[in-house]
Amino acid sequence: MSKYSIGVDFGSESGRAVLVDVSDGREVAESVLLYPHGVIDRTLPSTGVSLPPDWALQDPSDYIEVFRSTIPEVLRTSGVSPDDVIGLGIDFTACTMLPTRRDGTPLCLLPDWRAEPHAWVKLWKHHAAQPEANELNRIAAEGGFSFLARYGGKISSEWMIPKIWQILDEAPAVYEAADRFLEAADWVVWRLTGSETRNSCTAGYKAIWSKREGYPPREFFRSLDPRMEDLVDRKLSRKISNIGDRAGGLTAEAAAWTGLLPGTAVAVANVDAHVTVPAVGVTRPGTMVAIMGTSTCHMVLGEGEKPVPGICGYVEDGIIPGYTGYEAGQSCVGDHFAWFARTCVPAAYEREAESRGVSTLELLEEKAARLRPGESGLVALDWWNGNRTVLVDVDLTGLLVGMTLATKPEETYRALMEATAFGTRVIVETLRAHGVAVDRFVAAGGLPNRSPLLMSIYADVLDMEIRLPAARQAPALGSAMFGAVAAGVSAGGYDTIFSAAERMARLRDEVYRPDPDRSKVYDALYTEYLRLHDHFGRGGDDIMKRLKALRLRIRGNA
Repeated sequence: MSKYSIGVDFGSESGRAVLVDVSDGREVAESVLLYPHGVIDRTLPSTGVSLPPDWALQDPSDYIEVFRSTIPEVLRTSGVSPDDVIGLGIDFTACTMLPTRRDGTPLCLLPDWRAEPHAWVKLWKHHAAQPEANELNRIAAEGGFSFLARYGGKISSEWMIPKIWQILDEAPAVYEAADRFLEAADWVVWRLTGSETRNSCTAGYKAIWSKREGYPPREFFRSLDPRMEDLVDRKLSRKISNIGDRAGGLTAEAAAWTGLLPGTAVAVANVDAHVTVPAVGVTRPGTMVAIMGTSTCHMVLGEGEKPVPGICGYVEDGIIPGYTGYEAGQSCVGDHFAWFARTCVPAAYEREAESRGVSTLELLEEKAARLRPGESGLVALDWWNGNRTVLVDVDLTGLLVGMTLATKPEETYRALMEATAFGTRVIVETLRAHGVAVDRFVAAGGLPNRSPLLMSIYADVLDMEIRLPAARQAPALGSAMFGAVAAGVSAGGYDTIFSAAERMARLRDEVYRPDPDRSKVYDALYTEYLRLHDHFGRGGDDIMKRLKALRLRIRGNA
């Protein structure tokens, strides 16, 4: 009798469940739910409270709806009996965090806190904690705290501690009312199992924790704000669980939501990018796995610890046991393709797409594919949502150079695609320059499946072959694999993620190979990209920041 595991992948705009066969990783059924409240970045639901720029919130009740909707659906469509589902794993986009009561109740679900923005879930791309991040980095550098080197020299405003500090700065009553600050990944596992667990992946990459040193010392938090001196012991936790471990079993309540059996094994939570690495069969150093969607995360395994400036961080055992996991990323990839199609395309293109029964994005890709590299005379910077790696600065903004009255939408669109490839090349070259091997490249996530042109551009810009996973939903498959490990061999699962990857992960046969002639043109364009990158990103001209500050001041006075 076949055994199955379920992976639930929580993204920026939706959650999806995939039911997989434990014996070979075959995806049997899939279900997706768009979050009913989506990304909350303008006004709070039901209250009408306006949000400032750079805010991005979510409603935690949407996450429970994902369990209620998608898991029963994959069971129904597959015909698989709950008796044969041995494990459940979840992954989450991170750092996505929320304040709760001691029993796990989110503050935003309590009537007294519904109108307080800081009581809600802060999505990963909530960037309003940049002032706190800047001050944290200054204090850490001046104080000589060693942890900063693990994070490329800077802690991002997207991570846990700056977000907590922003709450304390701007809403101290929320800070005091919160008994817990935790990742949404850990919160949903708490709701599934009835037990609070903190996973080593988000703790390591997003909350300045390490396996060897734990959290920074109390004096560091005191130097940020005396009220934060006891943050770790009062509102976080020093008990950190390893990825791959069993967090617990489904409670009766969670079993009723999902249609699964009470006691079904639930894995310790993980991050969507990190869980994808074993899902594409990567369990050894040297292969970069890029998870490409609204943003991109770049994951690489290495041996030993090698400080790399500007990366998101490296964590011992953070991705695969026995190796150091390096993380880098780009904050704006699919997001700015969608932005361009939504706001910058003439009506004639929209009519053409509608008449042909294709989307605007599909039409743009088709037209852009007819262009040769360099033909448009354009080069762009991919900072429409700030720069995550290697500059670690959310106050940087987008740039497009070379436009004329003859520039066509597809030329601009292709320049934006090329910019994201150039941004990835910066990351690859930075890792290599600091001793982290990147010899192979696997592209996962939604974009590689939808855009052959993008993959061809990446192959040419990187001068590397690009491979794709066989799984349509690689993060969810990775979570299902960890669910099978949490269940264990005795239940029909696996004893390690290595053995699970051997049986459940595989790549497609197709390969995107670089074209030497196109690569030469892209080398020239990349040189121009680097000039712009360093001029606007390394202090040559801070016009982007001045304009952003002006915008915030004008909007604040409106």
